[in-house]
Amino acid sequence: MLRKANLCPLCGKPVVAESKPFCSQGCKDRDLLKWLDEGYRVPGPLADYEDSIGSDGAD
Repeated sequence: MLRKANLCPLCGKPVVAESKPFCSQGCKDRDLLKWLDEGYRVPGPLADYEDSIGSDGAD
């Protein structure tokens, strides 16, 4: 029986060494696209726009 650590986190198929921790380049690419498209988010408070531009207001 395969351990959960040996399964692709996207589709659940067995991991391939060349694409670890994924089963294929396709799953690896899909995961990257999800990060780039902001499909994954880190929980936390919403950022205030004023805090992100600095205290002097210069852009």
